[in-house]
Amino acid sequence: MGGSMEAIGLAVIGGTGVYRLAELDDVQAVEADTPYGRPSGPLRIGRLGSHRVAFLARHGEGHSLPPHRVNYRANLWALHAAGARRVLAVNTVGGITDAFGPRVLACPDQLIDYTWGRASSFWDQEGGEVLHVDFGDPYTPPLRTAVLEAAARAGVAVVDGGCYGATQGPRLETKAEIARMRRDGCDLVGMTGMPEAGLARELGLDYACLAVVANWAAGCGDAAEITLAEVLANVDAAGAGLPALLRALLEGGQGRRE
Repeated sequence: MGGSMEAIGLAVIGGTGVYRLAELDDVQAVEADTPYGRPSGPLRIGRLGSHRVAFLARHGEGHSLPPHRVNYRANLWALHAAGARRVLAVNTVGGITDAFGPRVLACPDQLIDYTWGRASSFWDQEGGEVLHVDFGDPYTPPLRTAVLEAAARAGVAVVDGGCYGATQGPRLETKAEIARMRRDGCDLVGMTGMPEAGLARELGLDYACLAVVANWAAGCGDAAEITLAEVLANVDAAGAGLPALLRALLEGGQGRRE
């Protein structure tokens, strides 16, 4: 895949309800192909201020891909090939514990993977190289710190920390499943956190999650039947500060691993 020699300052992967970055200027659509197939959609590469930013809608721009059918390998490979080295993943999630109610933004620091059957590694070809990456801290600590500092500068409230539990989907969880996740230590539940984070680590990408709490998980808070309209309204409200946070993050220029 060809591209400009100018570095991409940040790649953003948008989750449910976040299908574009309207603030990007001079946007070019890049139709990528990878050894793992096609990504979820075109890479939208443009400028936010003086910085180049790449955006990819994880579920496709028309939300045509359920979580278990997203080509996570192609998505991460395409962003890496385009020159991105820092990835901020926006994940729409449910809240489990009290600090993570609807319309909260959080930057989790831990992760439990409950998914199954997904292509979860670039290193699984028969006869190929075997790589075991260190995944004790699933989100790159310097980038997490940079996101939190950028949020503070931008005046955007973000909860520091929390454990994201990644479930298989596409159905929502039962109350018993959420109760188990709470016992396991999960604060948030989503369907797209893995294998995305692990694949980013395999490629050496700095990766952090900005979790947008759209609703209470089953049996939590004042949870009632969850409607798509409610989810999208909460995502819009919680994500209102995202452009300011991104600008502050890019202007800060921090969060790279040495």
